[in-house]
Amino acid sequence: MKALIVVLACLVCGCLTAASKVDDAGSIELSEVDEVIEVRVLYVIAQENFRDEEYLVPKDILEDAGAEVVTASPMGGVSTGMLGAEVEADLRIGDANPADYDAVVVAGGGGSREYLWDDTDLRNILKGSYDDGKVVAGICLSGAVLAKAGVLDGRKATVFETPETVQALDAGGAEYVKEDVVTDGKVITASGPQAAEEYGRRIVEAIRR
Repeated sequence: MKALIVVLACLVCGCLTAASKVDDAGSIELSEVDEVIEVRVLYVIAQENFRDEEYLVPKDILEDAGAEVVTASPMGGVSTGMLGAEVEADLRIGDANPADYDAVVVAGGGGSREYLWDDTDLRNILKGSYDDGKVVAGICLSGAVLAKAGVLDGRKATVFETPETVQALDAGGAEYVKEDVVTDGKVITASGPQAAEEYGRRIVEAIRR
């Protein structure tokens, strides 16, 4: 009876969500959806023409889950998205220390090809994080960034399909899978903006593992 009263009180106060549950002893347990992830995520965007949804949507999901998101771009300052979003980067990619982050996420968009594909600092950050067993993720054209960084060798991955991106995955030893989002261990790739929400969720899931 006491356990029932506690549960009812929590429901009235909004302490329990639909994803929470109560065990046989009357204790409140949080489901995976409610678990807070106290991590720092480095989120990389191109200096110009990053894809807005591929940054904004997963970023919101990560922050809602409890992550601190730090945004990096090649030159710092303000970056402009393909749809007009303006984002002030927290630092330049070259100033980021991978040891300070639990995951590295790369947004896509047309600017990825110009600004991120050949960024040596970004490649080193991705490879170092991958070698340390951290989550690395790339969406849209930035799946090719992961391939060029050497983190897709022997793994399944997806990408925004163009002759160049598919060639990059092949050269990087990846098995190209035509799906919206692909998770292989702690490596997450997504094919484009339509997959941004699921991409964000998969990153959170991978961090929790």
